[in-house]
Amino acid sequence: MPTANIVTVGKTPRLKSHGGISDTNLLLMITISVFIAMYICAILFLGSGFLKPQTFFNILNENASLIILSCGMSIVMITGGIDISVGTLTALVCMSCAVHLDYQGGSVLTSLLLALGIGLAFGVVQGFLIAYLEIQPFIVTLAGMFFAKGMTTIVNATQFNVENEAFRALKAIRLYVPGMGSVNKLGAYVPAYVEIGVVVAVVTAILLFCLLRWTRLGRNFYAVGGNTQSANMLGINVKRTKFMAYLLCGLLAGIGGFVYFLHVGSGSPSHASGAEMNAIASSIIGGTMLTGGVGNIAGTFFGVLSLSTIKNIVSSLGLDEAWWTNITVAAMICLFLVIQSVVLLRKNKSKQ
Repeated sequence: MPTANIVTVGKTPRLKSHGGISDTNLLLMITISVFIAMYICAILFLGSGFLKPQTFFNILNENASLIILSCGMSIVMITGGIDISVGTLTALVCMSCAVHLDYQGGSVLTSLLLALGIGLAFGVVQGFLIAYLEIQPFIVTLAGMFFAKGMTTIVNATQFNVENEAFRALKAIRLYVPGMGSVNKLGAYVPAYVEIGVVVAVVTAILLFCLLRWTRLGRNFYAVGGNTQSANMLGINVKRTKFMAYLLCGLLAGIGGFVYFLHVGSGSPSHASGAEMNAIASSIIGGTMLTGGVGNIAGTFFGVLSLSTIKNIVSSLGLDEAWWTNITVAAMICLFLVIQSVVLLRKNKSKQ
């Protein structure tokens, strides 16, 4: 029977598997398989719209910010935590950058620095309260959610489109993908494209994947989430590791907020409403366990794609009412929670 144990390299823990696939890789394979199956079914039963490359690229364009937010969420969930403030933090970043550009004469660079500063500030404060004062993550980030929501309204209470020319020029940038275009109903060739935010999201996901897989800090995240007492015995600074997870999540929320801002081009108190729930759902679908210790950035990436694809399928079926989408997403989350429970049972049996 497959067994797994923790071995150490220096002071860095590493999960060693014997005779079977690791939990992280198993959940990743399931997530990718579900996404591919859903997309194939959409192509077969819902027409050729899903066959066009631009349909897939539009999923990336619309969810670039969610990919970044979900990656940050996955990191804190791997350590056994949670962050429900990332949605309202995104709205705060959008509104602050919009006001800075249009009302204060700011530049794109200074607005980007402002977004990163807001994200880092939230990461530092929430990370300190959770890691060093040992306050429950849900309570701290709930307070952060309400604080960001209130601050967004204080900055500006109304929605408005940004008129800054440099920002509008940056927002209008399209990166065309050669050979992936399609012919429209008028017979004209339409090239496929992605927005600049997609590049940022993909690069961010790749960097975080490398961080979790090949760095000591990444392995420490898994060790702390898997078993805090064992991580302490292995010489890992648990408090600092948790602090770094929330610091990184806050920074990613700042980046994700600016990418969202680039996509919508406006400030509004209602921006990114429910983004934190979508980020949590994407992480779960991507194979990140709520109990900590198991997760993969590649899985989170496909979790976002799966979540968006199922929403598009529901919409294509003519079920435009919001409750159908919510019901479908709830069913999908429940499915992957059941899968995670099965994996946990497998893990516990392997230890016996």
